[in-house]
Amino acid sequence: METTSRLGTEGAAGGSGAPGGDAGAAAQGIPAGARRKVDGYLMAAFPWYGLDEAFTGRRWLMQVGAAADGTVEHGSTGHGDEPSLRAEIEPDQQRFAVVVTVASRPVRDSADGTGVLEATSVSSAAWLAGSGLLSSTWPTRMERALRQDWLDQQTAIAWELADDLGGPNWSQLSLPVDGVPTDFHYRESEYGWVLAGSAREGVHIGAYGRGMSAYGLGFAVVKDITAYE
Repeated sequence: METTSRLGTEGAAGGSGAPGGDAGAAAQGIPAGARRKVDGYLMAAFPWYGLDEAFTGRRWLMQVGAAADGTVEHGSTGHGDEPSLRAEIEPDQQRFAVVVTVASRPVRDSADGTGVLEATSVSSAAWLAGSGLLSSTWPTRMERALRQDWLDQQTAIAWELADDLGGPNWSQLSLPVDGVPTDFHYRESEYGWVLAGSAREGVHIGAYGRGMSAYGLGFAVVKDITAYE
């Protein structure tokens, strides 16, 4: 399984230097800031996944991960409430589901030519989803001195779990992907749920959430990524 850096999270694609600039954004009726955010998604050579049409709530963009040469490797789309770590917002009040799309990649040379990157896999999607859940739900009332130790410990656990999808901490859950029943690896914790599987479009899908049951979800290719906020 790849590490986060191998997956290409050195930086986010879609900055202000993207082709078209603010003028292109205005011409398409999209605010400049939103346009810069969506540009990273538009640069991907693979389809993005989100919740299917059965979900009628708010949809929003998060961030894409790109390799050193700018190739988009993965990214996430959000649904429902945007997770917040503000102390005045109780975790149980938040209701969201995030879908992670990871490009299926074979073993390949690194962009700088100094090494070899492992192939992406369902475990890659499980790791990104697990670490994403942690970043969205870690306990804000914990003493500051303990937070980093807690996060390091939980991140290590998420890594180990993602590398052992056949282990006892995971169960099987069948959910529709583009209308086709698809098997996912699924686990729950006190912080929320995580799942991971593969789609037919050359990508792996991870997802995490809280306050929304995973059992009633379905996934589909995003037809128009610019419709996400």
